[in-house]
Amino acid sequence: LIAIMGNSIILVTVRVEQSLHEPMYLFLSLLAVSDLGLCATTLPTVLKIFWFNAREIHFDACLAQMYFIHVFSMIESGILLSMAFDRYVAISNPLRYTAILNRATVVKMSIGFVLRAVIVLIPAPVLIKQLRFCEANLLSHTYCLHPDIIKLSCSDHRINSFLGLIVIIITFRFDSVFILLSYVKILMTVLGIATQKERVKALNTCVSNVCAVLLVYVPMLGVSIIHRFGKHAPPVVHVIMGYIYLLFPPTLNPVVYCIKT
Repeated sequence: LIAIMGNSIILVTVRVEQSLHEPMYLFLSLLAVSDLGLCATTLPTVLKIFWFNAREIHFDACLAQMYFIHVFSMIESGILLSMAFDRYVAISNPLRYTAILNRATVVKMSIGFVLRAVIVLIPAPVLIKQLRFCEANLLSHTYCLHPDIIKLSCSDHRINSFLGLIVIIITFRFDSVFILLSYVKILMTVLGIATQKERVKALNTCVSNVCAVLLVYVPMLGVSIIHRFGKHAPPVVHVIMGYIYLLFPPTLNPVVYCIKT
């Protein structure tokens, strides 16, 4: 509920306040939309478990939830890359900022990241439907994730695992590398600024973005490590990391950006 309220406030504020109709805040609005999408995708099953103790989910509903969770996560990663690029242009090439990042460019980038997520992840549920499932039907989280589902299969799921690896490499790894390069270039540019006051002012514009990146990628890395190497970890560790991965970023992103703004 905090995540829904916080992200809704961001959307209303950016919509109403004319001074916030800039690329940076348009990307922030898209980040809020993706966070709301994650909440809408995961909260129903979580609340159903806690309120009604309903611990079952239909297989097709599970696949749909899995698909949209990963789609919104991938869109969020793309938006963070866009925001890093926005700060890089604003600090490294401020005179051409409005020419490079105009509204048309923002729209094209946003549509591109949405289409990337939607198209790249289509094979995931299709391939899972080809698997056979035997008696094992207990997920390690209160929602459906790709690694969790394929582990329940009693048939060969190497193709599914390979698809997951490819998706991670061509999206999240690609995004994280270019996000890192953007902030390294920003740091190099800032260090070349003459006065300390201007350096601090330039870095201050990136603080909230860096916090958002850490909120998304640190839990994502933790969940990946648990799934890959934590086979003997207690179930409670999987559950806690799953909650942190999906619920912390939507909840804390509005706090970070509202305080900063």
